[in-house]
Amino acid sequence: MINKIGWIAILLLLLSIDVNAQDFVEGKVYEKGEDGTPTPLVGANVYWSGTNFGVATDAEGNFKLMKIEEADAFIVSYIGYQNDTTALGAWDYIEIPLRPAVDLGEVEVVHRRRATEISFLDPAKVERIGEKELLKAACCNLSESFETSPSVDVSFTDAVTGTRQIQMLGLAGPYTQITRESMPDVRGLAAIYGLTYTPGPWIEGIQLNKGTGTVTNGPESIAGQINVELRKPEDADRLYLNLFTNLGGRVEANANIAHRFKEKWSTALLLHGKNNALRWDKNEDGFLDMPLNTSLIAVNRWKYVSPKRMRMQLGVKGTHINTIGGQKEFRPGDALAQTLWGMDMKVQRLEGWGKLGFVFEEEPWKTVGLQVSATHHNQDSRFGEKDYNANQNSFYANLLYKSIFNNTNHKFITGASFQYDNYKEQLVSNNFDRVETMPGAYFEYTYSLEDKFNVVAGIRGDYHNIFGAFATPRLHLRYAFSDNIVLRASGGRGQRTANIIAENSGLLASARQWQIQSDGSHKPYGLEAEVAWNYGLNYSHCFRINGKEGTFAVDLYRTDFENQIVVDLDQSPQQAVFYNLDGKSVSNSIQTQIDFEAVKNFDIRMAYRWFDVRSTYDGLVLKKPLIAAHRAFINLAYATENKWHFDFTANWQGKKRIPSTRSNPIEYQMPDYSNDFVLLNAQISKQWWEKFDVYLGMENILGFKQKNPILSSENPYGPNFDASLIWGPIFGRMAYLGLRYKIK
Repeated sequence: MINKIGWIAILLLLLSIDVNAQDFVEGKVYEKGEDGTPTPLVGANVYWSGTNFGVATDAEGNFKLMKIEEADAFIVSYIGYQNDTTALGAWDYIEIPLRPAVDLGEVEVVHRRRATEISFLDPAKVERIGEKELLKAACCNLSESFETSPSVDVSFTDAVTGTRQIQMLGLAGPYTQITRESMPDVRGLAAIYGLTYTPGPWIEGIQLNKGTGTVTNGPESIAGQINVELRKPEDADRLYLNLFTNLGGRVEANANIAHRFKEKWSTALLLHGKNNALRWDKNEDGFLDMPLNTSLIAVNRWKYVSPKRMRMQLGVKGTHINTIGGQKEFRPGDALAQTLWGMDMKVQRLEGWGKLGFVFEEEPWKTVGLQVSATHHNQDSRFGEKDYNANQNSFYANLLYKSIFNNTNHKFITGASFQYDNYKEQLVSNNFDRVETMPGAYFEYTYSLEDKFNVVAGIRGDYHNIFGAFATPRLHLRYAFSDNIVLRASGGRGQRTANIIAENSGLLASARQWQIQSDGSHKPYGLEAEVAWNYGLNYSHCFRINGKEGTFAVDLYRTDFENQIVVDLDQSPQQAVFYNLDGKSVSNSIQTQIDFEAVKNFDIRMAYRWFDVRSTYDGLVLKKPLIAAHRAFINLAYATENKWHFDFTANWQGKKRIPSTRSNPIEYQMPDYSNDFVLLNAQISKQWWEKFDVYLGMENILGFKQKNPILSSENPYGPNFDASLIWGPIFGRMAYLGLRYKIK
């Protein structure tokens, strides 16, 4: 079935190309001014009568239209002008003047933009999360940006580091490709902690799609893609300040400063500082409920726009983070530090990137672009007696060319990319050093039949210096039954290298001994690459009730792994075993969602999601641990005319399977399944003069907490210590306060 998808994609590409030379009709479309002077009309549509075969005029109003046998007349149309129909003659060149349409006076069209929007025209279902959505919750960093999205689950990795991870389609965060403005961002050693490296106030918007994505961004996407757009220098407010604090002692400050230098250059400086210095132990288990943290992050970006063709962007980002957790009295460097169990993590990260693009005004459908980025990441950490020190140097380049075949109904994008990663990892006394290089090339073709039907067929080939050559086919289909009903389907392959230590670092907060069942080869950790196929089906229906618009959507996805690095916690509570999949591993997901405006300015979002995620553990097919099969969600948002905003979110999560602890002493055993629970969050905000906001909120209003999140907390160096079996909240009720100030 999957191979057929790849062949279909190739067949569509071949059918779209017409290599035979054909005759053309050439001409110019213009408007006559009051004095009779002709003014070219740019972007006028010229197409054969009875077909959708056509072109658009260039910057001089010129067009070149290929002749087809079945047409003997062509039509010229332009918004605000009367259409012109011209019969095919014996001439080689023709000039066509258009007359303005009848002036009906000024018409004002008002559209209330939703906080999260889904286009009915895109071949792939992409959720566009805007700033309005991000302002519904605290959203202090990227990992906290999905509290009001039912498509993404957010949970803690362990009870020590306070790190939040995301899940899509029941799969861990690293299976979702996360990019910053279409360039690699959260990957490698930053696969988990990297979500905290992007402060929420920096984010302009997020594009989220489940399942396979575009081949232009590489082969790593399996569960989906998340692309983060930072605030742009040319559009950002001159000054944007955000201050935040909560009852846990967390204090944050963000400053975004933008400046435009006349027409060509613009720049932005994004600054972030965070400190959490209070030592909380509300459950009195001797461990900090939240780690102490100091973070300093800065970005400086520049943009250049030539009045002609060239576009350029440059950016640099620096990150410094120091995190301390563990027993309440643990202080690195003190004499007691050798006897107390503590976690100490220091991250130094430097990133630089650039984009260079060329547009062709006479051929607006054609662009050429180059993306380049480099990253240096250094991490020194200690988890009790386990030292984990790691270093990553990465380089990425992507050259893209975008154009059309004959007309804009047949578009394509092609290019070549290169990914370089140099890893040096040391866990206790074991070294896991490697260098990975992966050059690749891709081609993606898009066919559009008016607004009715779309096909996006992509294929890329990559050569990995360790795993060899492989192909990545992907296909997206869209069919519109009407303007209000759209059906989409997708399918494709994904492949990635698992960074098993960085992606499972929460397991270091336990007494578990790591066992990697390596094949002794030079492959990363002696394990194979992870390979999976993903299939998706989406149904979207736009409706109106009492003049108010709403949408209903159903998403179905299935992920089949050819190979997966299994993290087996069931063999023994004292072990974490890693090995290649030997059997079946699947993820099935069904989600229904309804969004509608009940009354003016009152939006309701309701969703229900079901997961069936199973894998083979030591010969037995079991449910993936710590994943809720059922989740129900509701978000209410109301805004008044005088700028008060009220937001409320309720999230019910069903029970989760807990890895077996039956061989532990009875006092250190956990049940086979967790309890289900409900989380309630609310926020109130008020804006004055379009520039000053104050917001007050509370998370986990009911104060629900997982009891005894740390096994054997009184003896952290004993064999039963485990802080990684987290299925619910740790801290309980949390109130916060913040303010925003902007100068446009």
